[in-house]
Amino acid sequence: MPTDLAAQFLRRVPRSQRSQYVATAIAAKLREREEHLARACEVANSSAGVLDIETSFGGLADELDCVQEPW
Repeated sequence: MPTDLAAQFLRRVPRSQRSQYVATAIAAKLREREEHLARACEVANSSAGVLDIETSFGGLADELDCVQEPW
């Protein structure tokens, strides 16, 4: 953690609240990343170009390998 950020944290957040503060901040950041990933997946899944690529992968399957890929 950068020194100036650590100093601000120590000045602004009471000692008794620091653990909860960090836990809340990490949880919020993780939710934000999860939402960003979900939006990116929705965009990719609605793309005609991606659908074309997925369809072309279906043609690569070997009938003898017995592996059924979801695309």
